[in-house]
Amino acid sequence: MSSIVKCPTCQKDVVWQPESEYRPFCSKRCQMIDLGEWASENNRIAQSPQVSEISEADLDKMEAFLTQQDNDFFKN
Repeated sequence: MSSIVKCPTCQKDVVWQPESEYRPFCSKRCQMIDLGEWASENNRIAQSPQVSEISEADLDKMEAFLTQQDNDFFKN
């Protein structure tokens, strides 16, 4: 038994079955419109902000490493 879903782009009814080439979209046009929305970053998957804290010990290690490098370390 097939289900009926709404096209995410135009809200037209789409039969959910293997023969529905563009499912969940009703057409190639709606599929490409959706792809364009993602490509232009109008759509995005929500996530909570990630906070990455560097410990003082790690900062000290990085500073020690950088001070041991040649003076032209950042020039290349």
